[in-house]
Amino acid sequence: MRVDLFDFDLPETSIALRPVEPRDAARMLVVRPASGLEDRIVRDLPDLLQPGDVLVLNDTKVIPSRLYGLRVREETAARVEIMLHKREGADRWRAFARPAKKLNVGDRIRFGEDSESTACELVRLDAEVEEKGEGGDVALRFSFAGAFLDEAIARLGELPLPPYIAGKRPTDDKDLADYQTVYAKDEGAVAAPTAGLHFTDDLFRRLDNRGVTRHFVTLHVGAGTFLPVKAEDTEEHRMHAEWGSVSEETAHALNEARARGGRVVAVGTTSLRLLESAAQEDGTIAPFSGDTAIFITPGYRFKAVDVLMTNFHLPRSTLFMLVSAFAGLDCMGAAYAHAIEAGYRFYSYGDASLLFRR
Repeated sequence: MRVDLFDFDLPETSIALRPVEPRDAARMLVVRPASGLEDRIVRDLPDLLQPGDVLVLNDTKVIPSRLYGLRVREETAARVEIMLHKREGADRWRAFARPAKKLNVGDRIRFGEDSESTACELVRLDAEVEEKGEGGDVALRFSFAGAFLDEAIARLGELPLPPYIAGKRPTDDKDLADYQTVYAKDEGAVAAPTAGLHFTDDLFRRLDNRGVTRHFVTLHVGAGTFLPVKAEDTEEHRMHAEWGSVSEETAHALNEARARGGRVVAVGTTSLRLLESAAQEDGTIAPFSGDTAIFITPGYRFKAVDVLMTNFHLPRSTLFMLVSAFAGLDCMGAAYAHAIEAGYRFYSYGDASLLFRR
């Protein structure tokens, strides 16, 4: 499909720079392709679901994955920004480098200290560039591995707020809590599963009382998920792979819920993409562990997910293509036009939508 079919104009004033408080006070646009739009708030979610429905939430935890380093090459040095996006081993990450043109295979990047003569091994982290790909993508092998590397990244890294927020204000201590879900558990994401940011303990309690159960999956969200598509046709776009896991216990519980007539409600496009990756042709969800690069566009036949809760997405993005596949391109075009006109807040810290499958 032509990528320009998924373009739309979004005013700068629609981009949220901070979340609302409390989290479940955010607005939520309910989209039913058969009957239209309804303006609600996230706190209304229990009233919009049915007893027996099951929420599926992504329990990944965001790590401080933006690193600033010094490329060291013989007698010259250059500053580079590294955005980790996918772990490939105990000491190896794929990352986006900026500016990538300053890096060659074999270069060493030093994080934590500018001067080799004064660097302390306890505060310094080195990495070697092992590969260079397209669009600034590089493979880095670090001088530490496993938990030692995790500790070094946590010490030297910065929380990776999306560029449409980070470009307008500095990251601060409030973001350390705001940019994690209250149920974040499994470290490895470099971007938050933002639909989950709306949940509170009180909302979970009210969902429990409604008879809506919940289960967790893990998809370590990569920065590539949120990049605009630069190709002219969706057939030419390549998704970045992300690691995910659906346990045997969760797969069984979801299959049982659907067999009893309950609906699977994916909280976030990350949960949906993982469930669809794990789904069999008959809709049965199987245990899953590994990479997924699933790219969902209109025409895709959904097998596992009945309802999707998600935020509002970038123009020309793979995520807007996904929601258009789920509820219909014309339907989502009308929904986004209404959201902009009605003052909904967009993107990671913005409002939510609840989409029923076409």
